[in-house]
Amino acid sequence: MTDWKSKVLEAIDAEQDKLLELCSQLIRFPSENPPGDSREISAFIIDYLKEAGIDTRVHPATDTMLNLVSTLGTGSELPSGKNLIFCGHTDVVPAGDRSRWDFDPFSGDIVDGYLLGRGASDMKAGLAGLIYVTALLSKLGVPLKGDLSLLIVPDEETGGHLGVPWVLERGLITGTAAVIAEPSGPLNPTIGQKGSCWFEFTVEGTPGHGSLSPVVGDSAIVKAAKGIEALQRLWDIKVDIPDEVKEIIRISQDYVKEREQDGSIAYQVFDHVTVNIGTIQGGTKVNVVADRCTIQVDSRVPFGVDYRDVLDRARSLLLEAGIESEVKGFGFQGNANWTSNEEPVVSDLVESICEVSGEEAYGVLQWASSDARHFRTHNIPVLQYGPAELSTIHNFNEKAPVWQIIQCAKVYALTALKYLGVEDTEN
Repeated sequence: MTDWKSKVLEAIDAEQDKLLELCSQLIRFPSENPPGDSREISAFIIDYLKEAGIDTRVHPATDTMLNLVSTLGTGSELPSGKNLIFCGHTDVVPAGDRSRWDFDPFSGDIVDGYLLGRGASDMKAGLAGLIYVTALLSKLGVPLKGDLSLLIVPDEETGGHLGVPWVLERGLITGTAAVIAEPSGPLNPTIGQKGSCWFEFTVEGTPGHGSLSPVVGDSAIVKAAKGIEALQRLWDIKVDIPDEVKEIIRISQDYVKEREQDGSIAYQVFDHVTVNIGTIQGGTKVNVVADRCTIQVDSRVPFGVDYRDVLDRARSLLLEAGIESEVKGFGFQGNANWTSNEEPVVSDLVESICEVSGEEAYGVLQWASSDARHFRTHNIPVLQYGPAELSTIHNFNEKAPVWQIIQCAKVYALTALKYLGVEDTEN
């Protein structure tokens, strides 16, 4: 009988240069979001998959944002009845000030064991791994018992409303499990995230000549500063952690303490509401008392707290500070969510990491949010695993280690074989 596992892993080892070249090619498309134009990179991916015998359905959310669905398989009548979704996004955050990069952010060069460029870690190296593996399984003719679908979306970095949720809400893809190639630790896939509560409030003031402040006029900026200080108390919201997640939170806290930068203090965010004052927009001119100031806040919500309660508490804190303002939620809104270790896709991927790396692996939570929450909303078990130099994500000089890119591709392949199963065939 054909040993498909060995055959696939040997092919990845033999074709490492092809995998890495695909990574480089994806980075060379400057798919920054905003503006979020995915047409050129999508056309490249469609052609790449077509060469492997895989057709792609294109679902435009806008004229420039294209969602791609490519399926390897014959449909829901396959023996396993399973459909595994490999998911990734083509958009990247803007490169920013090019003078602060040590290299061209869209070069895709490989230097000293690293893939260089914007999106290397978040998440074009992981996306390339998913695409490469799907194409490889097609070229080798691996007789999967279920469907393997690629879902490639154009909109994740600005909230993702035109990507994964747009596709799932319209029933354009179905799945029994999903793997997202978002950056993670090499031995620690992400199986859950904190919730999110983004909100803003606007403070009104009375304008006047700057030379007479503070005796004339009422500065909206000064009033907003009092509100900012009051909102720091969101951290003190009482958190009642549900019993079913206490152990995974403990595991995640220990992981962060041991392995993450600033882990000796960062572990605390798993059981607290965090508060980041993201933007402040106020005033019209330096010598005019500000008549208006708008604050935008990014708050992340732990298990045991509802994001709507965070909004209510924010309103109360502002009132206590003497600020009567409407608190408006926007962007990321949702509660903490996770996929149990007992789900087959989780155990299969963790087992695959152990096989490929020869080391112990286990899932952890992350303090950020991602497209994973949308899959869970549609009752699709999901986890995240991808290559990354975590400290460079959304930073200048973004890069990803080559060895992780290769390891992740092998893990994606093994996970597909394990989860979907393979028909017995003769050599």
